[in-house]
Amino acid sequence: MSNSWFQFKQFTIHQDTCAMKVSTDACIQGAWTPVRLDLQRILDIGCGTGLLSLMLAQRTGSTIIDAIELDKDAALQAEENVLKSPWQDRIKVIQADVRAYNFPGKYDMVICNPPFFNNSLLGDDTGRNSVRHTLSLSYKDLFEVIKKVLTPAGYASILLPAAEHVLWEEIVTSGGWGFESILKVYPKPNTSYNRVVSICTANSSGMQEEQQLQIYTANGAYTTDFAELMKPFYLKL
Repeated sequence: MSNSWFQFKQFTIHQDTCAMKVSTDACIQGAWTPVRLDLQRILDIGCGTGLLSLMLAQRTGSTIIDAIELDKDAALQAEENVLKSPWQDRIKVIQADVRAYNFPGKYDMVICNPPFFNNSLLGDDTGRNSVRHTLSLSYKDLFEVIKKVLTPAGYASILLPAAEHVLWEEIVTSGGWGFESILKVYPKPNTSYNRVVSICTANSSGMQEEQQLQIYTANGAYTTDFAELMKPFYLKL
């Protein structure tokens, strides 16, 4: 998914000026994250190209979505994608630091595909570094923002590599929150899961639902479960 644009069934993602491109993992998060009927406002933190905001706009009827992005080029790209979509009246792109921004109200849901590889060595690409590493927004910072902006009954969807999810789980549980559900993503048969999408909330009962999703079969085709999940979005499904 490294083309300069990616065509979905109902919208197009241009990504030529955004450091992080459309990924299968993010598409899974956007399609799998539970969407409650009473959602009024969603906050997409670190929106990048605007992919998650657009996927959620497609899945909801009248929900208002604020998409905040620190990087100027990425925010401009997200704005471009939103303006060319059917939901430009419901999505607002904000170029700002989420830690300092004065939000006008609370949100029913937060979605975030945060910086990966907290303990990895930095690469040469500064644009990708700022996104892939927890330099500008640590997991603790992210959790504090989520607690500040969510309504009491709100929830957050977070996508992380499996190893990073362990760190996120420690932060969430030590903060008195819990997980309603998690999705473990397996690339193909006979492999360990490498991504986790988690739903955390202040009101978790402690009963965590665990689901699994395998992307590819042994012969390299999409699994039935993956194809069904992505059917509303991928052109050839």
